[in-house]
Amino acid sequence: MAKKKSGNSKGSAGLNKKNTEAFITKFSSHPDAIETGSGLIYKIIEQADGEQVTEFDTVVINQRIRLADGTVIADSYKAGLPEEFSLAEAIEGLREGILLMPIGSRYEFVIPPELAWGKKGNSGKIGPNAVLHFDVRLIRTE
Repeated sequence: MAKKKSGNSKGSAGLNKKNTEAFITKFSSHPDAIETGSGLIYKIIEQADGEQVTEFDTVVINQRIRLADGTVIADSYKAGLPEEFSLAEAIEGLREGILLMPIGSRYEFVIPPELAWGKKGNSGKIGPNAVLHFDVRLIRTE
């Protein structure tokens, strides 16, 4: 039976784990990549002199979220509509990353599965053991 190709890029747990490991290895080998104690890896694209946010803030950001294979699963840059949410609602890796950013900055984050949707995925576009690659611009707090 031929496998139907759809817009769903969830992938299998085993394949995602393999792709995740390869993606993390490649990204973390970049000379500008910084890894935190939790396993979050980031690069500073643009550093601003704005204020730091707190875990209690509501943030307004532009973000592009990709999977290890490059599939874009969300892109507020392209949509032209920044996203607003309470930082407390964000997945652990994104929350940690945004807390590192001064307002006005743009960072890239590689969020390993254990800081994102883990072994289960989110039953949507993000499969089990999937690494997430974020490009985030922190616009302001509300």
